[in-house]
Amino acid sequence: MWARSRKRATIRFVDVDGVRLRTSVRGTGPPVLVITGLGASLDLGVPFERELAALRLQVISFDSPGVGQSSAYSWPRRMRGVASTVEHMVGALGYDRVDVLGISLGGVIAQQLAHQAPDLVRRLVLAATGPGLGGIPGSPRVLLSLATPRRYYQPDYYRRIAGRIYGGTARDDPDALLNGSVAQFVERPSLRGYVGQLYAISGWTSVPWLHRLRQPTLVLAGDDDPIVPLVNARILARFIPDARLHVVRGAGHLFLLERPKEVAALVGEFLTAEPWTGATTSIDGGRPGVRRQSRNSTETEAQCAQ
Repeated sequence: MWARSRKRATIRFVDVDGVRLRTSVRGTGPPVLVITGLGASLDLGVPFERELAALRLQVISFDSPGVGQSSAYSWPRRMRGVASTVEHMVGALGYDRVDVLGISLGGVIAQQLAHQAPDLVRRLVLAATGPGLGGIPGSPRVLLSLATPRRYYQPDYYRRIAGRIYGGTARDDPDALLNGSVAQFVERPSLRGYVGQLYAISGWTSVPWLHRLRQPTLVLAGDDDPIVPLVNARILARFIPDARLHVVRGAGHLFLLERPKEVAALVGEFLTAEPWTGATTSIDGGRPGVRRQSRNSTETEAQCAQ
C-alpha cells in the first residue's frame, strides 16, 4: 500500500472537508503525524522525516489547505475547523490512532487535535510552539515579518530576515535551514492559504483546557527562538499534566531543520518508550542535563550534539 523506504515517500491526494490535501507517508512502524508551521509545505521537513523513518517510525505529513499543492478552503476556518480537517484526513488515510508532532503553528493544531479528538492522538510532541493567548509573543518586529508569505517567494528577502526571525543557525547561515533544497521557494503558500492560517490562529488559546490533555507530551524548544520565546514551552510543560520539556541549547525556531538527526533521536525515544509517569526519567539518552520537576512534569535542559 505504502512505500517502505525512508528515502522515498508515497504521495497521495485526499479529498476531505471540501479541500484536496497532498499527503506523504514514509517508512514503516508506528505512525507519526507531522504538522508543519505557518506557510510551510511538507517538503521542508523531509530531512527530519528521513531521520524519524530511520528509527522505524512511519511518518505522515501533508500540505495544509492553501499551502504547497493543497487547495485552499473556500471559506477560512477557525482552529477547531482546521483540526477537524486534519482528523478527517487521518481517517481517510486509514489510521485510527497516531502520535502527533506539531511544529510552530502545527503545534497549535496538534494541541487542538489532541483536545477535540483525544482517542485519535496517542502521544503528543509540541515543538517551537505555545498556548496562543496567555503565552508570551515574540517581538512585534519579528511578528510583523510573519504577516505576509514574502519570505517564501523572494530568496533574497528570506536570507535578509532569516537570522532575525528564526534565530539559531540562521543567524550565521540562513541557507543551512534549506538543507540544499529550493522547496521553500517552489512549494509556496498561496496568499489565500496563508491569510487563512493567520485567521485560524487569531484569538486562539489552549490555556483553559491544557490541564485536561491526557496524552503523554514531549515539549521541545530552542533557547534562541525569536518567534516563540522559551517561556511558552515552560507554560505548556507546566499546565499539561503528563508533560516533559527538553530545551535545545543554542537552537532557534527551526531546530528540527538545524539538527534533524539529534532531535529525531529525542522524539523517537519518547514515542517508542514504555509508558511513563512523568517523574524522573530523562529522554536525552542519559546526556548530562539539569532536570527540574514541577507537579507531574519533568524538564530536561541539555545541548544536542552539533
